[in-house]
Amino acid sequence: PSCRRYVAGGRCKSTARLEGKVVIVTGANTGIGKETARDLAQRGKVIIACRDIAKGEAAASEIRAETGNQQVIVKKLDLADTKSIREFAEKFLAEEKELHILINNAGVMLCPYSKTADGFEMHLGVNHLGHFLLTFLLLERLKQSAPARVVNVSSLAHHGGRIRFHDLHGEKSYNRGLAYCHSKLANVLFTRELARRLQGKGTKVTANALHPGSVSSELVRHSFVMTWLWKIFSFFLKTPCEGAQTSIYCAVAEELDSVTGQYFSDCQPAYVSPRGRDDETAKKLWSVSCELLGIQWD
Repeated sequence: PSCRRYVAGGRCKSTARLEGKVVIVTGANTGIGKETARDLAQRGKVIIACRDIAKGEAAASEIRAETGNQQVIVKKLDLADTKSIREFAEKFLAEEKELHILINNAGVMLCPYSKTADGFEMHLGVNHLGHFLLTFLLLERLKQSAPARVVNVSSLAHHGGRIRFHDLHGEKSYNRGLAYCHSKLANVLFTRELARRLQGKGTKVTANALHPGSVSSELVRHSFVMTWLWKIFSFFLKTPCEGAQTSIYCAVAEELDSVTGQYFSDCQPAYVSPRGRDDETAKKLWSVSCELLGIQWD
C-alpha cells in the first residue's frame, strides 16, 4: 500500500561496487547496522565491529551465506571502553592496509543512568566519544586510502538535544530520553567539524551524518513503554532494511563523492536544527572531547 511505501522512505539506488575496498560498520550484529553490512557485503569487504562476538558471528555467517562473500569479518569492539577501541584499531591497522568507508552506526538509547568504563555518561560515551576516538585512530588509514568516507548515524532526535558543557555526564540532572538526544546532536556537530577540518587540509575524505528514520529495532529495549509503543505502531516504522538505506546511500552513492559536512534523511539532504549548525559549539565539543579522551587531534 502507498502508506507503507511512504513509511519506507527513500531507497539507495546506487549499484556502486566496492571490489578491493574495505568497510567497517560498528554495531553491525543487529538492526540497521546488520542490514547495512548485508548490502555492502554484496559490493565488497565488510568488517563487523561489535561488542558481542557471538551475535556478530551469527550475523556474519548469515550474510556470508546469503551474499557468497567470505570477506565478512567480525572484530570485537566495545565502544563503552576506550581500551577496547584502541585494541580494535591497533589490530585493524596491523591487518588491513586500507580503509575506505567507516560507518559509525552503533548506539545505545534510553539507558538507565550508567557510565562507561572511562566514567563517561553512557549515551555520550558510546554514541559520541567512542566513535570520536575510533575515527581519530583510523583517520590516517582513511586518508591513505582516499577517496574515503566517514558516515555517522545520528537521528532526528538531535533536534531535542543540546550540549550541556556544565554537566556533560548528567551527574547534576539526567533524563534518558534527553541524554539520547544530546548524544545525537553531538554526532551532527562532530560530523560538521570533522568535515570542516578534512576539507581545510584538502584530504579526499568526506564526513556526513544521517537520520535513518524511525526503525523497528532493538534500540528501545531499555524502555518498556517504547517497546510497547513500537509494537503497536510497527506498521508506521521502517524495517531495519528500509532504515539502512540512507547509511548505504551515504557510503556508496557516486553523487556524494565530494559532498561533505551534510546531514541526510531518506537518501536526500535534510534539515539540521540551529544547534546542529552552531560552529562555535562544534569547535568547543571537539576540544572538550579531545580533553576527555586524552588525545591531541589537530
